[in-house]
Amino acid sequence: MSDESNPPKVILLVEDSKADSRLVQEVLKTSTIDHELIILRDGLAAMAFLQQQGEYENCPRPNLILLDLNLPKKDGREVLAEIKQNPTLKRIPVVVLTTSHNEDDVIASYELHVNCYLTKSRNLKDLFKMVQGIESFWLETVTLPAS
Repeated sequence: MSDESNPPKVILLVEDSKADSRLVQEVLKTSTIDHELIILRDGLAAMAFLQQQGEYENCPRPNLILLDLNLPKKDGREVLAEIKQNPTLKRIPVVVLTTSHNEDDVIASYELHVNCYLTKSRNLKDLFKMVQGIESFWLETVTLPAS
């Protein structure tokens, strides 16, 4: 239950795969943490949302961003770079959640100051545990900056 002093955590999931976003949604439905999950399907929409432009003008700032790397319109790597170069967005933790095992992607993501890089498991049970781990660590354990 939320109140003004303890608003729900806002999670922005930028994921073009409907199956993967559905799974994250299902895991977070079991959460006891008061949250709002916002799902966007491409990098352009994600940047418009984060910069509160156009239809996203009055949208809340997320407390956590779950970002796929391979996105349409604007690649996840470009989105990550823009977030971490923006003084008002760079404090928002970004977790890359991707299918890429490519070491170059891992290195490039950390060079762009990603907070965490996770490779999605093809095993449903393992992926479920991974998302629960993200929730537990990033929404319960760590202290996040105020929005």
